[in-house]
Parts: sequence; C-alpha cells; structure tokens
Amino acid sequence: MTDTRTILITGGAGGIGRGIAEAFLAAGDRVVLADRDADAVAAAAVDLGPGASAIALDITDEAAVAAAVEEVATDHGTIDVLVNNAGILSLHGALTELSAADYETIVRVNILGTFTVTQAVARHMTATGTRGAIVNISSIGGRQPTPGMGAYESSKAAVDSLTRWAAIELAGAGIRVNAVAPGPVLTPMLRAGMPEGSPERAAWSSRIPLGRLAEVTDVAPAVVFLAGAEHITGVSLPVDGGQLLA
Repeated sequence: MTDTRTILITGGAGGIGRGIAEAFLAAGDRVVLADRDADAVAAAAVDLGPGASAIALDITDEAAVAAAVEEVATDHGTIDVLVNNAGILSLHGALTELSAADYETIVRVNILGTFTVTQAVARHMTATGTRGAIVNISSIGGRQPTPGMGAYESSKAAVDSLTRWAAIELAGAGIRVNAVAPGPVLTPMLRAGMPEGSPERAAWSSRIPLGRLAEVTDVAPAVVFLAGAEHITGVSLPVDGGQLLA
C-alpha cells in the first residue's frame, strides 16, 4: 500500500459520505466519490477540493459497477479502501403495511448494492495483490429494532452478515472487511426533520446514554480507523453513544 491511498466511497454526495471523505482527505489520502446523482456528487468533489474526484454510479447495476471500478483504477491507481456508504433510509412502514415492492427496493440497494460493489472491488484487490480494506456502513438498527423501520434495519443486519462473510473469505488475500454501525446521525436531512428542541429529537436523545445524537464527525473517524487497523476484520463497530446498552 502506498502512502497516499485511493479511497472509493459510495453514496459520496450525502452528508455521511462527504464527512467520511473529509476525514480521509485530512489523513492525506485521495478520495473518489461515487453516487447515482451525477450532478450532486460532482459538486461535492469540487467543494472538497484537491484530492477529491467524482464518478456517477448506480450500485445496483452490476455492469456499471465493474466498469466504474476499472475506471477508478485506471485514473487513480489501485483501490486501497472501499467504503460502502450508499443506502436508502426513506422507505418505512409496519410489517403489515409495507409493500413488497418497497421492501425489494431496500434490499436491492442496501444489500445487493453493497454486495455488488464489494464483489467488484474484492476482485480488483485480489487481482492486483492489494492488501486493502473494506468498510461497510451498517446500523445499530440491525441489532436493536425500532417499530416501522424493520425493512431498513433488517437490510443492515444483512450488511453485518455480509461483512463477516467477506471478512472470512478474503482474509487469505490480506483484505480486511469491517463495518461501522451508527445510531441516528445528524445529517442535514435529519436536522431538518428533527430540529434541535423538537420532541422527536428529545425522544431519540433520551434513548442514548451519552445524551445526544451522533454528528457526522463522530462516524467518520471510526471508518478511517477501521480502514487502517491492520489486525481487525469481521467486526461491526457501534458508534451510537451507548444506545445498544440501553
């Protein structure tokens, strides 16, 4: 691995993806942001400045993912770290009310999308002899259910399982696979829907022993840590202020 690593971050146009990118840039790495929204991800890369670039990518399109991995490797060198951050949280519903079509959408993006990008990058790392790292963004919801959010949370439980699956199979190639499992994170979207002082914010905060929701800057250092922790693989690290203890 070179001193300057190439980091591929899916869902790079969003708040958590951009925060993770900022942390890697601060560590001296180069980052490639991938997102289905081509305009938003290009703007994010411009905002982040030198060392950041962008690529439009639908992670559910297997051929597009393979082509994107090849393009990133051609333009920026070997991919040293993959951060599977892309996912959807917007479809909710009780078990007896959620449509099968909505659940399938969640499965396609959060599970199959994560699998597809992991597979393509793992093939790249194996072919190039890269002892790289993959960090998946999971959720404590995969272990602690919230009524109405079961579709999203079950998809994140699958991401945790995929993390362990990939970790055991890729260990022989020196590729480490871990996950970061946040609780609720104060992205711009969540701040808008759950502003400071609102009953909703207070209700969530009351579930957290440390007394507050996570900032993006609480999550990003955990991702950078796991990307560089040479003897850790197969773990899902909660970044939840102790919510799983409650």
